[in-house]
Amino acid sequence: MKAIIIAAGPSSRLRPLTNDKPKCMLKIKGKSILQNTLELFRNNGINDLSVIKGYKKEEINYPGMTYFENDDFLNNNILHSLMHARAKFEEAIKTGEDIVVTYSDIWYNDSVVKALLKSKEAIASVVDTDWEEYYEGRTDHPISEAENVILDNDKSIAKIGKHIFTDDIPKNKQGEFIGLWKFTPEGIQKFLKHFDRLNSTLKKTDPYQNAKEWQKSYITDIFQEMIDQGEQLHCVLIQKNWMEFDTVQDFKKIGGQVDDKEKL
Repeated sequence: MKAIIIAAGPSSRLRPLTNDKPKCMLKIKGKSILQNTLELFRNNGINDLSVIKGYKKEEINYPGMTYFENDDFLNNNILHSLMHARAKFEEAIKTGEDIVVTYSDIWYNDSVVKALLKSKEAIASVVDTDWEEYYEGRTDHPISEAENVILDNDKSIAKIGKHIFTDDIPKNKQGEFIGLWKFTPEGIQKFLKHFDRLNSTLKKTDPYQNAKEWQKSYITDIFQEMIDQGEQLHCVLIQKNWMEFDTVQDFKKIGGQVDDKEKL
């Protein structure tokens, strides 16, 4: 099995902590966020690991990895950054392997990874149904910025993305997408089909879904597009056991450390 970690972003909301390193290299209890992810994946049999790096790319140098470089990270976002690793998607189709994809600024534990790997669905996204408490006191990244999910009856996704109004949705029909998902080869083919269709018709600066520009799209934007086009995207439901680090406030909340990176 393969995994791709998207770690190219400029980490602007974590400055000055990220003046000299990408945020995935910040440490929690002596371990970088990226190191935690790599260890969890390897402990669960995911050994073909790739990282897409951009901002302060020279700071990410773990051995035994495949690296892709997104040097246009200031102008694009999660979706287009991910496509720098397209070769891994095409390789997985040929070899019949699943691919796990993750944001690089989230800290989760082993149970979350194991839950995702149990899914046999073509596209499975991890969704936390006990998510709102995380936003208490989180003024620098308020609840309005959450990537929310509204669920159908069969645990598939009806809506996904930022700025989704959930106040009138029953608690058992909503959650937060944590930035971790898995494609089977079938799911990869569906994803690439929709990306290629959009990329051939949209200009970089065209508005798209919730993004001001196509090149600035989030993964949730194309997921919503796929749903709108009749594709079924499934959820792996969890309750807590993860945390996002997007601001200095997030990092200080759990006593994060800033020091030299460790060897994996």
